[in-house]
Amino acid sequence: MKWLDNFFERKTRTVAQQSSRRGALIRIGKLMVGTAFVLPVLPFDRSAQAAAGAAHKAAAAGKPGDEDCEYWRYCAQDGYLCSCCGGSSSTCPPGTTPSKVSWIGTCHNPEDGKNYLISYNDCCGKTACGRCLCNTNERERPAYRMGVHNDINWCMANDSTMFHCTLAAVVGLADGEG
Repeated sequence: MKWLDNFFERKTRTVAQQSSRRGALIRIGKLMVGTAFVLPVLPFDRSAQAAAGAAHKAAAAGKPGDEDCEYWRYCAQDGYLCSCCGGSSSTCPPGTTPSKVSWIGTCHNPEDGKNYLISYNDCCGKTACGRCLCNTNERERPAYRMGVHNDINWCMANDSTMFHCTLAAVVGLADGEG
């Protein structure tokens, strides 16, 4: 067995002398980049996505709806729309709970010309929905003003800190009207 140990030791030393860590990283990087170009050409069935996209475009041809980032109450939205994830613009999907803390935005409703306070609550308890991501950030403030900053995982106060989606509930008028 000594000859086997000597054989592998000689081969290992030869490889170590003829290569470097940097060279190995370059080869691994080339392999990863090559794989990134090969994977997209694999066949995928995207017919369901195409049909959903066509239906969404047909609905968006009129007024923006509550599954569209252009909907007025999503002016300070940052997250997946709960209306695309089994809930609505003001209720969490089944199996999730609204965050105990939230951020507030003021959005203008073009239909009645009034400004409304909107409470953006993350729905917590499931993994991220992954559908209808909106990141409008209108009037967002720096992170040191947490109540008006939307890039925080607001599920931190809940039992489950897993973020699923974000809802936008109308709290009331922002203009001081009754």
